[in-house]
Amino acid sequence: MSLDGKVALVTGGSRGIGAAVALRLAADGADVVLTYQNGAERAAAVADRIKELGRRALAVRADSADPAAVESAVAEAVAEFGRLDVVVNNAGTGAVGPIGDFSLADVDRVLDVNVRAPFLIARAAAAHLGAGARVVNIGSCVADRVPGPGMTLYAMSKSAVDGLTKALARELGERGVTVNVVHPGPTDTDMNPADGPFAESQQALTALGRYGTPDEVAAAVSYLAGDEARYVTGTALSVDGGHAA
Repeated sequence: MSLDGKVALVTGGSRGIGAAVALRLAADGADVVLTYQNGAERAAAVADRIKELGRRALAVRADSADPAAVESAVAEAVAEFGRLDVVVNNAGTGAVGPIGDFSLADVDRVLDVNVRAPFLIARAAAAHLGAGARVVNIGSCVADRVPGPGMTLYAMSKSAVDGLTKALARELGERGVTVNVVHPGPTDTDMNPADGPFAESQQALTALGRYGTPDEVAAAVSYLAGDEARYVTGTALSVDGGHAA
């Protein structure tokens, strides 16, 4: 197993893409700390499945909009397992609508969760990441292509993740730490189901004409977290079915 003996932190790991990533990293050999905001039962269920794979697991309640909570999650991971090797900034929130409809609170919430939290997680984790460590940020296909109106706030936040990724790659590269971003396209989760009201229009935007699965995104994260991607850093890997084509 390529991540045997490693410890991974996955934010927003109780459902959807985050849960799939947590389980894939565990299947690859990593012990996993996952954060969640709500849904303690779902988080516990993911942790139990990780343990069934023979790995250690810890679920930590942490609202990604709370700076103290996200920094504490890093401290808890290191305190529990003694090291940190893989950080996956997955937790995110969305807001869709005309730019004039957003309140300042809406703007703050999206930027706090989608931009500030990954920055703070990376800052807190940096002291514990040694040579061979990995940071993988989860972005969005709208950072590459905005297909229509109403996406300004969300696209802005996910585009910022691109800049964070490139800058962190430069800052941590001299220590042998890689930093990359995965941009999922329309992906079948409870937040954006493949049978939902917007599914047909989203599928039509992809070259493959279908939604992706959380496991397909998790496979890309697994690659970037493993040794085979040791010379890949500061770049984006799109798992979007050709949304940006």
